[in-house]
Amino acid sequence: MAALTQDLILAALADVQDPSQGRDIVALGMVTGLQIKNSNISFALQVPAHRGPAMEPVRRAAEKAALEIEGVTSATVMVTAHAGDQAGMSVLSEDDGPVTEKILESKVRRFVAVASGKGGVGKSTTAVNLAIALRLEGLRVGLLDADVYGPSQPRMLGVSGRPASAGGDMVKPLESYGVHLMSMGLLVPDDTAMIWRGPMVQSALTQMLDSVAWGVLDVIIIDLPPGTGDIQISLAQQVNLAGAVIVSTPQDIALLDVVKALTMFEKANVPVLGMVQNMSHWSCPDCGRKDHIFGDGGAAREAKKRGIELLGEIPLSMAVRVGSDSGTPIVVAEPRSEQAKTYRTIAKRLMEVADLRNEESA
Repeated sequence: MAALTQDLILAALADVQDPSQGRDIVALGMVTGLQIKNSNISFALQVPAHRGPAMEPVRRAAEKAALEIEGVTSATVMVTAHAGDQAGMSVLSEDDGPVTEKILESKVRRFVAVASGKGGVGKSTTAVNLAIALRLEGLRVGLLDADVYGPSQPRMLGVSGRPASAGGDMVKPLESYGVHLMSMGLLVPDDTAMIWRGPMVQSALTQMLDSVAWGVLDVIIIDLPPGTGDIQISLAQQVNLAGAVIVSTPQDIALLDVVKALTMFEKANVPVLGMVQNMSHWSCPDCGRKDHIFGDGGAAREAKKRGIELLGEIPLSMAVRVGSDSGTPIVVAEPRSEQAKTYRTIAKRLMEVADLRNEESA
């Protein structure tokens, strides 16, 4: 078996064509950062930022070609943008018509972030149910799915399809249950891995804010990615957030990361409007016994310790999971359930603490 060398790998990658330019990726100078470690290789495909979303088929072809090289057991291929070129990225529209005046700042009254220190605590489920609950209270509501790597809101709201053009470089959000939605999940196939570096992700998020014709809204709920990275900080700086809602389970390991989220918002000068304790307990449908599967009252104690309001406690329920998977959130699917009533109560309290109101009817 021949030793793995850069020349050997580049020769294999020269068979991968960029169909839009009719030349191979090596000749085009796309292959950068090639690294060889034993039988593992990694490299990036460097492209103009506006081409990022369209490069997934080429990335997969390059990965396949690399894996077919004798002696290679794994290959990591990323798409990255030319330095300084992120501003030209266009994931929302291929229309090169005249630029339309941005309408975001004058049309959306409030922005509220829903965040979590870690994934898997029900942040997106909370965000979509709060958005619908606020709509049921008479507000005009938008939902921005900022979780670029794991967008779930299209599934939760039961919508699909690419957003239509609104003229120029603007597109229209999709609508479900009266909530206006924009998500990366509407722009790329479900099986496409978003292997993007920070600058490209931030550029995509900027466009989902600035290049979407949101219309006249009282509030946009922003479903932030889990964690405390540069995406969250950039969004906190990019829009004038009325505040953030922190979602956590009662589990100690989840609360460790809540502290990091609280610190991030404090440094970004974003007020924390309150905490939501998700999966607070499970009630046996047969005997009524309550089991605190993820711990008892951990988020409530953390909120009290830090002087933050506990907005509500959501019990664990199969109906919440089924509703999210089927595109019918619990607030709509079972409006009389304990979970739905709690979400409605949280939404009403959120209207008070974040000064959310329908200005047309005020």
